[in-house]
Amino acid sequence: MVGLENLDIWLSAMKPRVAVIGAGWAGLAAAVELAGQVDLTVFEAGREPGGRARCVGAGSQRVDNGQHILLGAYHECWRLMRKVGLEPEQVMQRLSLRWMRQGGMQMQCPPWPAPWHLLAGLLTAKGLSWFAKWRLLRALQVLQRQNWQLSSDCSVLSWLLSQQQPPSLLKEFWRPLVLSALNTPLELASMQVLAAVLRDSLGADRAASDLLLPKVKLSALFPQPAWLYLRAQGVTLRSASRVQQLGASDGKVMVDTELYDAVIVAVAPYHAADLLADEVVVRLLAAYRYYPIATVYLQFAQSPRLPAVMCGRRDGAADWLFDRAALTDEQGLIAAVFSAPAEDSLGDRQALVQRALADVQALDPSVGPLLNSQLIVERRATFASLVDLPRPVLSGSLPGVFLAGDWLCPAYPATLEGAVRSGVSAATALIDGFSKR
Repeated sequence: MVGLENLDIWLSAMKPRVAVIGAGWAGLAAAVELAGQVDLTVFEAGREPGGRARCVGAGSQRVDNGQHILLGAYHECWRLMRKVGLEPEQVMQRLSLRWMRQGGMQMQCPPWPAPWHLLAGLLTAKGLSWFAKWRLLRALQVLQRQNWQLSSDCSVLSWLLSQQQPPSLLKEFWRPLVLSALNTPLELASMQVLAAVLRDSLGADRAASDLLLPKVKLSALFPQPAWLYLRAQGVTLRSASRVQQLGASDGKVMVDTELYDAVIVAVAPYHAADLLADEVVVRLLAAYRYYPIATVYLQFAQSPRLPAVMCGRRDGAADWLFDRAALTDEQGLIAAVFSAPAEDSLGDRQALVQRALADVQALDPSVGPLLNSQLIVERRATFASLVDLPRPVLSGSLPGVFLAGDWLCPAYPATLEGAVRSGVSAATALIDGFSKR
């Protein structure tokens, strides 16, 4: 009979020993799902969790390493946020689907049931001819009739041209949409991946197409609450601890010098290729390409008067401008986002700042002088959602090793929802594997 004082030790010894490598959103999602079911250790190479969606810098210079837009369709993100003690509606600003580009397309969908909200939004949209509106509706109807599936994948641009989308629509709607959703140029982006995003947003209920913008810093949106939740669950957390190699030993997985019953590798694909001794996975990952995202933070004495909390301008340099004062109460701060910018444009920091500043000044000519600026560049912010890009499977050739990351979610581009879904899938597969032993 086990004494009560030894019960916790005895129960812990009965649980499989599992490691999660990487504490980005995928690794955190896997760990949150596994907590309490296994004897869990989380390794994170950085000093804090969050991966490519967290805060960087220190003190007054601490900012998000990019501006994220989430969708109402991100059900796994919302579920896991609630699991770690957050209420999504309190940390996110929910906006009905809208499109605000000064001098160009302007659309705001009413909170009506789908698809009437989209129809009403398009019919009342400004900056598009009636012909362009009709062609856009026709293209969406084609996708819906095909159940959002293509008989064969192709580039977004080639599909749009086949649907006779006029140049004004390509410029005002499709190009900003694809750059925001896929961070991949239209000429190279997968139409099937875009169709999946449209299916889960415009093709679902009205709330699924809502835009949700963080009202807190990215680290507080999920990474830090998840980290605290895991600590409270008794999970061993090892930050600033980079795993160097994996191996097999007596039916277990060797993580550097420690043995585990199973491991989830939840790191960026270029790090996974170095860590995994798996020829198939390494070969698939060699085909991946990456695009940067640049975010310019502009600090003014007083907040500029923008037409909307998220907006852009026709022929503007930045894809979108975000009023951080209205979102996160960072007074006077504007975030200007450049999706998939040309590499040669990233070399001249001051030129990029001036281009963002010109956009703000065009939207608010009375804006005061620029106090300071900060440029954040994630050079491999996302993998490119290329046509027919093969994705690795959930488990590699090494027994007991599972993979997680936005790059594994077969239907989605590089998104937070894709990362979370993959982490949940890896955790589920791992637990299922133990239950069948």
